[in-house]
Amino acid sequence: MTPSMPRLKHPLAAYQFLFEALRFTQEKLGKAQVDADDEDAAHISGQELLDGIREFARDQFGLMSKSVLDTWGIFETSDFGLMVYELIERGQMRKTDRDCLDDFCDRYDFEAAFGQDDSYDLDVSRAFRA
Repeated sequence: MTPSMPRLKHPLAAYQFLFEALRFTQEKLGKAQVDADDEDAAHISGQELLDGIREFARDQFGLMSKSVLDTWGIFETSDFGLMVYELIERGQMRKTDRDCLDDFCDRYDFEAAFGQDDSYDLDVSRAFRA
C-alpha cells in the first residue's frame, strides 16, 4: 500500500492556473520547445515565473485578478513559492540547485500588480474590432 499524498493547500484551480502560467512563461521566454533532457535550457527562475504569473493573471482575469487570487488564498508572491515547493515535494515540478523558496519572497506587491490603480493598462483593442 502506498502512502496517500497530503491534500493540496489551495483549490485545484489555483494549481491549474500555476501550471498554465508556467507554460505561458516558458513560451514567452522561448523555453517551451527545448529538449526535455536539458533542464538548464528549460529552467524558469522564481522571478521569471512570478513575472509570467503577473502577466498571465492580468491577461486571463483582467481587473478581477486580485479577487480571483484572494479567493484561492493567494495574497503575496511567497504563496506562489509555497505552491511551487509543494508541487516539487509531490514530484510534479522540478527545481535546480540554484533555486530556493526565498526566490519568491516579496517580489512585488499584489495591490500594485493586480489592483485597480493608474498603472494598470487595460487592452480594449479586441473589444472594438469590427
